[in-house]
Amino acid sequence: MDTNAPAYPDHEIWFLTGSQGLYGDDVLRQVADQSRSISETLGRPGKVPVKIVWKPVLTDAEAIRRMCQEASASDTCVGVIAWMHTFSPAKMWIAGLSALDVPLLHLHTQYNLSLPWPSIDMDFMNLNQAAHGDREFGHIESRVGVDRKIVAGHATDPRVIRRIAAWARAAVARHASRGLRLARFGDNMRDVAVTEGDKVEAQIRFGFSVNTYGVNDLVAVVDQVEDKAAAELAAEYVELYDVVPALRPGGIRHDSLLYAARQEIGLRTFLTEGGFTAFTTNFEDLGGLRQLPGLAVQRLMADGFGFGGEGDWKTSALLRTLKVMGQGLPGGTSFMEDYTYHLGPGEPRILGAHMLEVCPSIAANRPSCEIHPLSIGGREDPVRLVFNAAEGPAVVVGLSDLGDRFRLTANAVDVISPSEPLHRLPVARAVWKPQPSLAESAESWLLAGAPHHTVLSSAVDLETLTDYASMTGVELLTIDENTTTDQFAKEIRWNAAYHRLAQAL
Repeated sequence: MDTNAPAYPDHEIWFLTGSQGLYGDDVLRQVADQSRSISETLGRPGKVPVKIVWKPVLTDAEAIRRMCQEASASDTCVGVIAWMHTFSPAKMWIAGLSALDVPLLHLHTQYNLSLPWPSIDMDFMNLNQAAHGDREFGHIESRVGVDRKIVAGHATDPRVIRRIAAWARAAVARHASRGLRLARFGDNMRDVAVTEGDKVEAQIRFGFSVNTYGVNDLVAVVDQVEDKAAAELAAEYVELYDVVPALRPGGIRHDSLLYAARQEIGLRTFLTEGGFTAFTTNFEDLGGLRQLPGLAVQRLMADGFGFGGEGDWKTSALLRTLKVMGQGLPGGTSFMEDYTYHLGPGEPRILGAHMLEVCPSIAANRPSCEIHPLSIGGREDPVRLVFNAAEGPAVVVGLSDLGDRFRLTANAVDVISPSEPLHRLPVARAVWKPQPSLAESAESWLLAGAPHHTVLSSAVDLETLTDYASMTGVELLTIDENTTTDQFAKEIRWNAAYHRLAQAL
């Protein structure tokens, strides 16, 4: 693997620089050289994880309009960074900003880190005018009403790099959302409210294309998997995981491992050939499947596919989106569910799990591959990976449909090890302490009407989530160390007023 390659080699961010012809060709040549240098600084290995493409300096309204239209029409450009190196009269940007349909980051910087105090003259002042050139640009951004992220500071500042990198990851995730195709195998769990939702509005807002397929359409693909292919994949399982003796070749349950391999191959084939990057299953609708898919789902999630249990397409799409955001970063991202609480003694904490489907990307150690009965679904005992989640900071995120809008709710948490071994719990699990406390976190989560299915990520941070919410125009409620239930309730009321007033008539 090339460690110098960007995390997203198929995407670009265009670096746009504003100026004007007032100061002559010599100044414009310096502007071009210096803006190219800033662009190259951001694009160095280990900096912004998307290729930064420098564009010629923009000095008139027609060139700006064309550039913004080209960025919006490009299949590879996921966003633009704009910097007003000198004074760029902002009326020139009105048509371009009005046409822009990719995320915008306003970089408020300058070429020099320090001022050369003894030698400053008017030539220096005319060249280095971002301090007020960007203020002119900021005014027209607000006047046009364009959503943007503003980052101020020198391009070599680690804080600046980190904030631009977070925005870039959100921009790639937005781009991926717009092309996301999700396959639902069966409908959602009967009588459950939160897994319902408006799929048409989701496609308008995010770009998700969500459609249902008969479970037996999948069964037909699973049944066509050759014995040799299933045996080869089962042998791979034995190499990668601590497979219990009953599932190993010659074991009394080895046929179940072979069928789990068939399920993985069949699911992967169905999804890949259909261009799907996310999917759902439902234990109430298994058709001719012999097992509720467990191991297959876990491994597909580890490879970047989104998943939601019980037909939960919103969580599946959200998981895929966060998988894209966290690409190349340490940590993992998984489907999750708050299952039960430890309220004392000691600090309260949450035990999260699901029936089978927790992604091994969050595992602390090499998973165990096991087989156990499942009391729901009415099928054979399913194979699954069992492990504890790795310790460290993480975020728990849920996507809910409120009827008039979608809402993201995020809780900063600290994943910890279980207090004692969980010998009798036959599923993968995570234990975490939610911020600011379990009581205030749970009260706030319930006030938000947030879902019980979530995404747990130790790879994606709150800033990237905030940028993504801003880019998609979706409400985001954040629960962190500074949250109080009373203030959170006020924020919900304020947000309700804002989002209803902001809707088009």
